[in-house]
Amino acid sequence: MEERIYLDHAAAMPVHPGVARFCRQFPDGFAGNPSTIYREGLQAQEAVATARERVAALVGTSAPDSIIFTSGATESNNIAIRGAALRNRKFGKRVVASATEHISVLNPAKDIQKGGFALTLAPVDRFGTIDLDALAAAVTPGTVITSIHHANNEIGTIQPIREVSAIVHEQGGLLHVDATDAAGRIPIDVERDGIDLLTLSGNQLGGPDGVGALYIRPGVRVQPVLVGGGQERGLRPGTENVFAIACMGEAARLAGEEMAGESKRLAAIRDRLIAGITGIEEAYLTGHPEERLPHHASFRFSRIEGESIQLAMDMLGIAVATGSACTSRTLEASHVLLAIGLAHAEAHGSMVATLGRRNNMDEVPRIVGAVGETVKRLRAITPL
Repeated sequence: MEERIYLDHAAAMPVHPGVARFCRQFPDGFAGNPSTIYREGLQAQEAVATARERVAALVGTSAPDSIIFTSGATESNNIAIRGAALRNRKFGKRVVASATEHISVLNPAKDIQKGGFALTLAPVDRFGTIDLDALAAAVTPGTVITSIHHANNEIGTIQPIREVSAIVHEQGGLLHVDATDAAGRIPIDVERDGIDLLTLSGNQLGGPDGVGALYIRPGVRVQPVLVGGGQERGLRPGTENVFAIACMGEAARLAGEEMAGESKRLAAIRDRLIAGITGIEEAYLTGHPEERLPHHASFRFSRIEGESIQLAMDMLGIAVATGSACTSRTLEASHVLLAIGLAHAEAHGSMVATLGRRNNMDEVPRIVGAVGETVKRLRAITPL
């Protein structure tokens, strides 16, 4: 029996073997609250401080204290959007986001409209790249925060963050960047690129689930979303998850060391995969053909449903996605694919393949063959 092939690293990444080894170094019975000052507490403080330094190094900030740890990217996005908007409302009550943002950005941005904020969704082109002219028209002096992801999780398109930053800062606003899918894949430098707030996920770096981080540029004021103790500069109250935070720090360190070589390796596999699958009749690449994440290949197929593709590929031993894992259960057309101009029927026929360290070039023929077989069989029985 052939081994399964896992191609949904955008939804969940296996823990990096080096992180797993690091985690096993914690002794049995390890305990320590970083808010205490006895030996165990000081050891926990040191573990968290080291992780903070490693995450800071990955994103290019010279200020480790600008990193706060959270339960994951969704919480980081909520703190960034809600916290920045509410704390700085005296400067304006307008929020701008791209039309292709992750739902954990769009929903908080929509929710604060109940408090009187106005939300504008900036359009993207057919490749999913932000329309800079439209963004410039949307961002006004009253726009308190603008959120543009570094790269899209469904179509892999990388955004021109430096150009976006210049537009936002010209009007005096704050720029939030969701880098969940970009971190560890492409270089990030928050200081060079003018990023005020940046979201990270521990799992997407090859660390454990249930931990994330938010970079907040020194001087930027953010209101807590939760209230409690004073942990994480008062912005994320609650006893720190020391074990998960330490492991995320190690994942960040390894991602920084391995990014150049691993991204080059995965890009070669990605390109071979794209060439093979787009050779199938009525199969089309979605996202930018060049400015895309090195591990990301996304497609649409005419006259078949993405859920059917996913199930059929699973039967053949290959795990793929159809849209975002956070929205795929809704059975609605992807808002990302609609935003790049696809019709509802076209948007329903999507397949996303995201590669990881266990994937290799030898798997490509089997994947392409399975996709071809799946598409042919489903089209033979589809009523579309």
